[in-house]
Amino acid sequence: MISIRNLSKIYGSAEGGHKALDDVTLHIDRGDIFGILGSSGAGKSTLVRCMNLLERPTSGTVSINGTDVTNCTGRDLARLRGSVGMIFQNFSLFQQRTVLRNVTFPLELVGTAKAEREQRALELLDIVGLSGLEARYPSQLSGGQQQRVAIARALANRAQIMLCDEATSALDTKTTVSILELLRKINREMGVTIVIITHALTVAESVCNRIAVIDGGSIVEQGTTQDLFAHPQSRALRDLIENSRQVHGRVSLAFEQEGC
Repeated sequence: MISIRNLSKIYGSAEGGHKALDDVTLHIDRGDIFGILGSSGAGKSTLVRCMNLLERPTSGTVSINGTDVTNCTGRDLARLRGSVGMIFQNFSLFQQRTVLRNVTFPLELVGTAKAEREQRALELLDIVGLSGLEARYPSQLSGGQQQRVAIARALANRAQIMLCDEATSALDTKTTVSILELLRKINREMGVTIVIITHALTVAESVCNRIAVIDGGSIVEQGTTQDLFAHPQSRALRDLIENSRQVHGRVSLAFEQEGC
């Protein structure tokens, strides 16, 4: 489905620039919910943005369904981005557009007739649980509702791949769970392959069937989520697991001290 080979990304000059990605190779199968896990600054967001060419790789290739898309431009690039939806941590909705018109926006770009694009948007809003809210504006929605609008918009062009860049980082725990359940439903019922960028072990563990761990711009291990969490081989994953335990320990202690 998505095949990345020897991918590197350097910001600035080749000699004195910052190497954000260093010879990354990985394969994401059709139907995966694939997690890319790493700490802040590890290269997660750069990697996912290279998948739909929001960032141009310095070297290496990105292939989707067996087609090398690394050098796509013009209409080919537009078609690629239509087939690969993306959602972000900050939702990236148009504040002056209603919910309905946020979802129809990708269809407007490709010239879909108004009646058809509005019908498609209403169907998607029903799928993401927002029926009846199509006339509202983003400022009138909760964070979780805004992310559901962003998910509906990402699916408007019948995308078969969805890239999620820290999509739940701005949400509380209960809302995060509901968004992850929605992503699992979309994967199961619509056959959408999902790539989740996250630093949160709980997100990766609860929804991803396979993960890759990135550190310093390089993939340091990859495999099934269950195997990697049970037997972490890299220092990066061991540190993430240990940090997660410490955070949970401090939270539990605070609750005990407060008598909760």
